[in-house]
Amino acid sequence: MATLCTPTCVIFSSLQSSSSSSSFKTLNAGTTISSSTTPFLGFSVASAKSTSPLNTKRSFKVRCCQNLSLVPDNQRWMFEQSEVNGPDIWNNTWYPKAADHRHSDKTWYVVDATDKILGRLASTIAIHIRGKNLATYTPSVDMGAYVIVVNAEKVAVSGKKRTQKIYRRHSGRPGGMKEETFDQLQHRIPERIIEHAVRGMLPKGRLGRELFTHLKVYKGPNHPHEAQQPIELPIRDKRIQKQQ
Repeated sequence: MATLCTPTCVIFSSLQSSSSSSSFKTLNAGTTISSSTTPFLGFSVASAKSTSPLNTKRSFKVRCCQNLSLVPDNQRWMFEQSEVNGPDIWNNTWYPKAADHRHSDKTWYVVDATDKILGRLASTIAIHIRGKNLATYTPSVDMGAYVIVVNAEKVAVSGKKRTQKIYRRHSGRPGGMKEETFDQLQHRIPERIIEHAVRGMLPKGRLGRELFTHLKVYKGPNHPHEAQQPIELPIRDKRIQKQQ
């Protein structure tokens, strides 16, 4: 008896002649079992004539072939999925390699903070620093870009936040808590306002500390990153600009 195995089907055939039969019977001593095709599996099962149960000198071979035409047409539905669609690519998770997030290949953006709402500007900057605007975004990998902010002293806030928003810092000593309003901090260190807002929107941990270095905030219209050829930061939110 020989067996032919394929990637999608298995075919059994007999080396000796046999007559067609419509049913599959139990092999007993002195009983002849002929080849028959099962109505569901499409396997041709056959056995040789035996006169005694001690007759075990039957040849058995396993051969592989690529001929799929042996499968009946009415049973091809069992194999179409693996043959037509090819390999399974949906269960292979893509993960960025080192060449996919090199710092020398990252994009540099520049944005003017003049009369832009602080929170909306910070959220847009955080999205591009993390790389959430990219199809290759991976939460655990630095896939984002560098962002340069100029005119940090001209950033705007809504409502009464200019006098009611409080920034706190602590020296680490007892009674070392210091507080100042948005207006006071803007006159003293205007860059710290945008840095504080963007830092709160980045991950907390080693990755967040690395991403925070991609933010460059400067007071005034000039910055020392002309060699990187920064482009304008794309802003879709029209509400980011303060209405006069």
